[in-house]
Amino acid sequence: MKKTELAIGGMHCASCATLIMRGLAKVPGVKSANVNYAAAKATVEFDENVASASQLIEAVQKRGYTATLGVDRERERQVREKEISDLRFLLLFSAIFAAPALLIGMLFMDSLPNAMLILFILSTPVQFISGKNFYLGAWSSLQNRSASMDTLIALGTSAAYGYSLAALFGFVSEQYFEVSAVLITLVILGKYLEAVAKGKTSEAIRKLMGLAPKTALVVRGRSEIEVPIEQVVVGDTLLVKPGERIPVDGIVTDGHSAVDESMVTGESIPIEKIKGAPVIGGSINKNGVIYFKATKVGADTVLSQIVRLVEEAQGSKANIQRFADEISAIFVPIVVAIALLSFIAWYFILGQPFSFALVIAVSVLVIACPCALGLATPTAIMVGTGLGAQRGILIKDAQSLEMMHKVTAIAFDKTGTITEGKPKVTDFLMAPGEDESKLLSFAYSVEKNSEHPLADAIVEYAESAGAKALKVTNFKAITGSGVEASIGKAKIYLGKPDKGGHSDSLHGTVNRLSEDGKTVMLLKVDGKPAAIIAVADTIRQSSVQAVSELRKLGIESWLITGDNEKTAAAIARKAGIPNFFAEVMPDRKAEYVRQLQSSGKKVVMVGDGINDAPALAQADIGIAMGSGTDVAMETGSVVLMKSDPMDVVRAIRLGRATINKIKQNMFWALAYNVLGIPIAAGVLYYAGFGILLSPIMASGAMALSSVSVVTNALTLKWAKI
Repeated sequence: MKKTELAIGGMHCASCATLIMRGLAKVPGVKSANVNYAAAKATVEFDENVASASQLIEAVQKRGYTATLGVDRERERQVREKEISDLRFLLLFSAIFAAPALLIGMLFMDSLPNAMLILFILSTPVQFISGKNFYLGAWSSLQNRSASMDTLIALGTSAAYGYSLAALFGFVSEQYFEVSAVLITLVILGKYLEAVAKGKTSEAIRKLMGLAPKTALVVRGRSEIEVPIEQVVVGDTLLVKPGERIPVDGIVTDGHSAVDESMVTGESIPIEKIKGAPVIGGSINKNGVIYFKATKVGADTVLSQIVRLVEEAQGSKANIQRFADEISAIFVPIVVAIALLSFIAWYFILGQPFSFALVIAVSVLVIACPCALGLATPTAIMVGTGLGAQRGILIKDAQSLEMMHKVTAIAFDKTGTITEGKPKVTDFLMAPGEDESKLLSFAYSVEKNSEHPLADAIVEYAESAGAKALKVTNFKAITGSGVEASIGKAKIYLGKPDKGGHSDSLHGTVNRLSEDGKTVMLLKVDGKPAAIIAVADTIRQSSVQAVSELRKLGIESWLITGDNEKTAAAIARKAGIPNFFAEVMPDRKAEYVRQLQSSGKKVVMVGDGINDAPALAQADIGIAMGSGTDVAMETGSVVLMKSDPMDVVRAIRLGRATINKIKQNMFWALAYNVLGIPIAAGVLYYAGFGILLSPIMASGAMALSSVSVVTNALTLKWAKI
């Protein structure tokens, strides 16, 4: 299966998106098709042995719309700007004719000579020039045996304009030229405001795309050559000066600096970069000159992957949107039927004049708006995923964002998630009368020769304490126990405490440290216990806070670890996690996630994205700690670029805030139509309240509904997560 994106042109409302989606779904070999009206693009998954991209484009074109392969952000920006510019021109053009027409129709009909003829002259350019796209859209829908928002506008304004023509030739007494002109003008105003607001929903993507510099300073031979970013290849050595953006991903080969990675990872504190440190394209070199070797360029860089993930998320469809799609598909035919029935009821049954019944029908047609319903979900999803990306929280699909508000339990992997994933010396306890600097030098010198993972922790600790490297002879690694060596005349042993026994005075200390979840090693000099060194994978500073915040959100936390019961209990206690599974092999973590799910819980699994892949896939939502790895980017449905447990909390809050916005949008879009259509149909007038909605007021309300939904979605940008 292949997934591709199509940039769609010519969509006017949510009904258009539904129409295109149906057309794509009918192409043989297409597994799924999703059309995002807010983003003006389609995401299609298809069997490339059966279907082709050209067939997909042809299917869209048959429906009366345009399609191009791939979503070029620069081209998309230009198309969006042109759309806004064209709508602005149409709005001004329409207003020039509609404003005087409204004044004449409202105030000067009786005093101005040939007023009706003047209104005809003013309204005709608006009806057929400004309203041209509505007719084209309605005709396209008719050809596809469907109906859209354009159908409603074309029917409503044509009815008002046609009746007015009859009045101009003396067949009837009343005219509505100004009504049709103002209706079209107000609809265009609504579309203009909507286009401006929709453009802001893609702001996060544009900011991310803008991070990549256009050129890079490449070192070739003894020269420094400025080349377009597209010409940088893997293996090139690049120079970055203070204040410049790093062009591509790489490894520092020379120099020293601090780099601001906040726009890429969300990490606010600049990261120190020395030789061997990784750098991310798009981040800002703060104060030093660095040289680095390019390791990833083009679409392979972390920044490009982030943009791709956010684009895919913004193009995906939440389950709640299916409800809106189903309503939009039948909405327009129902509205046309209500308008027709309203006309029949008022004219034939209630005996009102033809003009009165016509105004009622036109008001019903123009107040109904499936656009607000169609925009309710995708705009909130686009803003939510964009906000997450800016904070270093990459949400790969809308379903995960939507599922966040249902989560009841979170299962944390231990190593690299709750803990730092890097052992550190936590205790260095000496027997009475021993020299600390001497013992540190012994431990440092012996462990420098060891390849054991815990040796690095001891070496790092000793170096930070200023230990000296001494000459080591007779070095021997004892499998499963420790190391032995000679330093001068002294014989050194560093390893498990049970090797050769230890004094009663140290026995209690060893047990206490072990029960605290630490790995304890005994340092002996000439067979005599001299010091105890405890090493542990330390708890991340934010782990305790994250667990506490999750508890406040009503979410329980679990720890899943391969450690023994005693160590697991100690780690869980320090992190504040009340529940844990111990001695769990990596390939069985998914079983424990399944066990939680079987008890009715909606489970998030948080892991490092490599050995936790089965558990991440089994969970309702898999959250991978980014750590800059490609595997992590591909594993979870959510990726935390900072590898910060608090971002789990922020992701939950973001999901809840987004779903709340979607529900608000859906409520107002539905409530607007449920209340507006009956009022436009004259229910309140018939009930004796004397309230009748004019077509002009109906048009203004219709335009306001779409704009209000998009604006409400944009307020998500200020949500506190």
